[in-house]
Amino acid sequence: MSHDRIHNAHYLKDVRKELRNNATPAEAALWSYLKNKKLAGRKFSRQHSIENYIVDFYCSSEKFIIELDGEIHQQAMNVVNDADRDARLHELGYKVLRFENKEVLNINIVLSKIQAVFKEH
Repeated sequence: MSHDRIHNAHYLKDVRKELRNNATPAEAALWSYLKNKKLAGRKFSRQHSIENYIVDFYCSSEKFIIELDGEIHQQAMNVVNDADRDARLHELGYKVLRFENKEVLNINIVLSKIQAVFKEH
């Protein structure tokens, strides 16, 4: 599957838009630090799709995904689904970093962990 075919599939456009328009408070808070290349000059997009998955934040130059997880992600079925999703994204060459929504309250720690991923590349 080519790069163009797996990114931002047209059939997911309305879902992506809906998710952007209804961001969680944690997503909105983190986005304020990521948008407009504010963090280390890296460009992020939000609610970006890769294959059938919609990821919260995506940095194409780093092949890096940030996911924010609410309480629903702690349910057994969602833990399995998230693991399968992360495994597939890793197969495709992406680095995935997950935070619980409540972790965004400690924004400096979150931003430091994100920047550490930049240094790995």
